[in-house]
Amino acid sequence: MHPITLSHVHTGPDLLACFEVMRSLRPHLESAAAFAAQVARQTEQGYRLLAAWREGRVAGLAGYRLQENLIYGRFLYVDDLVAMEGSRSQGLGARLVDAVREEARRHDCAFLVLDTGLGNALAQRFYFRQGLLAMGLHFRQALRAG
Repeated sequence: MHPITLSHVHTGPDLLACFEVMRSLRPHLESAAAFAAQVARQTEQGYRLLAAWREGRVAGLAGYRLQENLIYGRFLYVDDLVAMEGSRSQGLGARLVDAVREEARRHDCAFLVLDTGLGNALAQRFYFRQGLLAMGLHFRQALRAG
C-alpha cells in the first residue's frame, strides 16, 4: 500500500484535484470552477480543506471550520468527510478524523461535531468506531426552490 500524506489545500491545481472526490460526497456540485469558487467563499468564513494524497492523487478530504456557540462553546465542525471508494476500509477516514481531532485540540476546542444523514448507516457505524456519539437530530427547512 502506498503512503498517505495529509496537507491543507488552498487554491489552484490542488483545489481542482479535489473536485471529483468532493463530488462523490456532494453530487450537486456542477463544475470544478463552481466548487473552487464555493471553497473560496467558505474559506473567508474559516473553512479549511484537508486532503489525503496517495500517489499524487486525492484519495480523501475533510472540510472543517472552527466555531463557537452556546451549545458547545469552542468546537470544530466537520462540514465534509469523504474517502474515495477504492480507499475505504484502509484507515484513510480514520486518519482524516484523527487529523481534524488534533486540530481541534490545538485550538482548545471542547468538541468535534459533524452531521450525517439518517439513512447513512455505514457512515454512522464509522463515526461510532471513531468515538463520535449521536446527540440529536438536525432539522432544516428549505427557504427557496432548488
